[in-house]
Amino acid sequence: MLDINEIKAILPHRFPFLLVDRILEIEPGKRIVGLKNVSANEPFFCGHFPVEPVMPGVLILEALAQVSCVLVLRDLNLPGCVSLFTGADEVVFRRKVVPGDQLRLEAEIEKLRAPHGRMKVKATVEGDVACEAIVKFMIQKPK
Repeated sequence: MLDINEIKAILPHRFPFLLVDRILEIEPGKRIVGLKNVSANEPFFCGHFPVEPVMPGVLILEALAQVSCVLVLRDLNLPGCVSLFTGADEVVFRRKVVPGDQLRLEAEIEKLRAPHGRMKVKATVEGDVACEAIVKFMIQKPK
C-alpha cells in the first residue's frame, strides 16, 4: 500500500489535480489498484453541475491515468520524470460518479516499451463499472 505522501513522491500532480488518494495493491510490472474518494468539496462540482454534481468523465480518465503513472514511474525507478497522457481508446462511461462515491481505480500494463506505454484501465464504484478504457502515455523528463 502507498499513502498520499508516497504517491506525491512519485507523481508531480498536486491539489486540485492530484486525483489518487491511496494505492491498495501493486504487482510490479503488471497491475495496480488505487482509490479516489470523491468529496462534495471537489472544486469541479461548483460548475459540473451545481444542482446535480457529477464528476466529469475526463477527470475519471485522468485519475486512471495517474494510477497507471504510479505503477510505471515506480517500476522503472524514474525520479523526476513525468508521464504525459498521449491518448485513449475504447473509452466507455457506464455510470455517474457523485459526491460520496469511492472510485476503485485499476490499471494493467498492456504494453510498455519506454518511453511509451499502454494500459487497460477500469474505474468502479461499489463493484459497478463507471469507466473502462485503454490509456496511452509517454514518459519524459521535465525541462
